Amino acid sequence: MASRPTKKRKLTPPQSDDEGSSRKSSAKIQKSFLSNAANWDLEQDYETKARKGKKEKESTRLPLKLQDGRVQHVSAPAVDFGSLESDDDWLEGGDESESEEVRVKQPEKPDIPEHQQIREAKEELAKIALLLNETPEENGGAFKALARIGQSRIPAIQKLTLATQLAVYKDVIPGYRIRPVAEDAPEEKLSKDVRRVRTFENSLISGYQAYVKDLTRHAKAGRHHAGVGKGQSVASVAIMCACTLLTAVPHFNFRGDLIKILVGKLSNRHIDDDFNKCLQTLETLFKEDEDGSPSMEAVSLLSKMMRAKEYDVHESVVNLFLHLRLLSEFSHKASKDSVDRSDSTAAPKKPKSKRDFRTKRERKHIKEQKSLQKDMAQADAVVSYEERERKEGETLKLVFGTYFRILKLRVPNLMGAVLEGLSKYAHLINQNFFGDLLEALKDLIRHSEASEDDAEGEDEKGDDDADETGPVRNPSREALLCTTTAFALLAGQDAHNARADLHLDLSFFTTHLYQTLFPLSLNPDLELGARSLHLPDPDKPSTYPTATTARNKVNLQTTTVLLIRCLTAILLPSWNIRSVPPLRIAAFAKQLCTSSLHMPEKSAQAMLALLSDVASTHGRKIGALWNTEERKGDGRFNPLSEGVEASNPFATTVWEGEILRRHYCPKVREGVRLVEKSLARATER
Repeated sequence: MASRPTKKRKLTPPQSDDEGSSRKSSAKIQKSFLSNAANWDLEQDYETKARKGKKEKESTRLPLKLQDGRVQHVSAPAVDFGSLESDDDWLEGGDESESEEVRVKQPEKPDIPEHQQIREAKEELAKIALLLNETPEENGGAFKALARIGQSRIPAIQKLTLATQLAVYKDVIPGYRIRPVAEDAPEEKLSKDVRRVRTFENSLISGYQAYVKDLTRHAKAGRHHAGVGKGQSVASVAIMCACTLLTAVPHFNFRGDLIKILVGKLSNRHIDDDFNKCLQTLETLFKEDEDGSPSMEAVSLLSKMMRAKEYDVHESVVNLFLHLRLLSEFSHKASKDSVDRSDSTAAPKKPKSKRDFRTKRERKHIKEQKSLQKDMAQADAVVSYEERERKEGETLKLVFGTYFRILKLRVPNLMGAVLEGLSKYAHLINQNFFGDLLEALKDLIRHSEASEDDAEGEDEKGDDDADETGPVRNPSREALLCTTTAFALLAGQDAHNARADLHLDLSFFTTHLYQTLFPLSLNPDLELGARSLHLPDPDKPSTYPTATTARNKVNLQTTTVLLIRCLTAILLPSWNIRSVPPLRIAAFAKQLCTSSLHMPEKSAQAMLALLSDVASTHGRKIGALWNTEERKGDGRFNPLSEGVEASNPFATTVWEGEILRRHYCPKVREGVRLVEKSLARATER
């Protein structure tokens, strides 16, 4: 049997120098590899390594407990990510066609109809308003939620939001003004309730400030789109909200911003419902102002607005000053001990049988408490009255400053309102300014006469300028208002006792009125007001529209009423009736009888009634005018003389009485008989 050949081992060749050096270098590489392997983070590399297959999304939904007690786990709905591109594709800017396909496949937000949005907004507003009405201090963040709903572009939602905020703020606004907390104030240790109230006040102030800013923005936007659209606009709702807040909470913060909204609307000469609403609100604010600060702020803003507009405003804006309560609290008759007031607020005393029994100590304690309360009330009243008097003084300065600037500029459509205001507040004007004011009134009468002459000259030339627009001046009414104001300056104060020292002479106004009696008696609009029954020409555009003047005193007074006021101030002055000279009384009596022949029946009745009062007071001085056998004057009577006393009235008789006895109106005939009876009684005394 042949033996298996043995396996021969391969002998390694002897190492050379090159092989030894390569072995040493491989050992160094292996050693460095092992030293670096210690710093490797294999777990992190494995975690970040991309995995194959679909990744199951982790369920983040809470389990549900069923009625039988079993717990059911709810899994999130599966989402197919197969059609979506990977992050690498977005980074590398993949194919545009594929990205468009992905955008098309994404779900779009459905378009909600407008009526559904309005219904949802109503429900949301109702929920938030209910929370604020129930627990306002616990839902301070709801004010911002209300404002957020109003950011919609739908006008109906904006109006609903403004009205809802108005109702909410009227209910939650406190009865005091919230003072801002200083940032550099030292930190205080506050209780939990105080901290909760302060947090609510801060949220209320921030929300209310944002609401007032929204009202201002909407009101300003409405000026450029006046009369556009149907129904009530957002600007009208904003103005209505501002007016309501100013009337309901005039003591609260940001009152000046609300007044700015109203003054901005009044600066426009376009008369509409919003304009009249602002007028009524400011009138109410002036009448119900007990502090004086709201009136001062409103008058300051009104005067600045009129100055910026160069007094190109409507007459009713200036007439707002007639409703101010300027130093008029103590208008009742009073003495050192008591004050006669129209309304007595004293509570009636209880009879002894119904009084509660109190011990002597209790009665003494109650008496001390009442005395202490009375002293505290008097101290508070003195302080508040002094502060209010200071504020009303500043308001009065602003009012008179506006009046005097308008007088200086001679704004035609504002002269009536200014003169009426001066006659009302004449008792508050300093006597040192009487001379300058009377000179201004005289210049105004001269200017009105010159303008009347110019108007007559233009009428004679023709109607070439018939298409010009502008305010129509009435010089006769301006002259009568100036005369009334001049005599009201003396009647309002004790200036009549110092006429010699002040060098006040009213003969200019008396002479002017005497000279204008005849022209006024021939005026066909004698019994009409400034705008009553004066319908505008439909073919003639006018840049000065008329407003409802039911509350304006100036526009309601007819020329006859103004004339009666002037004649009463001249012939029957309240300070000293007996000081009127006989020549003046006789001259005016003769002129009144002559003028009554040309006047309408109502004006004639008014003149005869005034003449009856004059006859009963000065009957002995003018009785000779009704008796032809007792003529005191020589010469000839001149009814057109330049002076009152120079007309020589006692050289004539009142022959007009015989004609007036045969007047067609029975009341005029009765007025003549009353004049004769008054003369008979005066001569018998």
